[in-house]
Amino acid sequence: MSMSELDKGKWQKEIGQLRAEKDEWMRTSPDSPIPHEIRHHMKGLEYFPPNPAYVFAVKLNKYPNPEKLTMTTSKGKQRDYLRYGYFEFQVEGKTQKLQAYMSIPVHEHQHEEQLFVPIRDSTSGKESYGAARYIDLEFDPSAEYVLDFNLAYNPYCAYSDDYVCPFPPPENWLKVPIMAGEKNFPRPGH
Repeated sequence: MSMSELDKGKWQKEIGQLRAEKDEWMRTSPDSPIPHEIRHHMKGLEYFPPNPAYVFAVKLNKYPNPEKLTMTTSKGKQRDYLRYGYFEFQVEGKTQKLQAYMSIPVHEHQHEEQLFVPIRDSTSGKESYGAARYIDLEFDPSAEYVLDFNLAYNPYCAYSDDYVCPFPPPENWLKVPIMAGEKNFPRPGH
């Protein structure tokens, strides 16, 4: 996806603002997943510099009959999703494929209009959190999406063992580095 200089400047400003808001929320919100004892000492989360090379205009290739897939979580429990479709894009000149999932509602009245894209890549366990990073996308009936890895974030289990986080299945393990989004959070004692 190519960006004009004007669009790139606006996009970088938006990314910076989103990150500043998230950092503030992580430091001050009673709902923050970061343990209280370290929350007030942190300056902010660590991020890769915003990089438009990791922004892709993609089409969701929807499966005609989405199949159920069970993901294992950080607490060993199982969580069910629908393998809804997949995205294809190029990194380092190679075509990459990522599955997009939709959670299966626990109750009939629940309906989530969001696609869940959990990933691992060759930065996992090094520069980025070892278990996974996530991208959430608002459901778009046109199937046209912007897959922006600069918005990839760590699950709450990266900050505290109190949370249950699904691990991406091997089909969403990329062999290339995705040097965008949130970096690893150095948890004390880990």
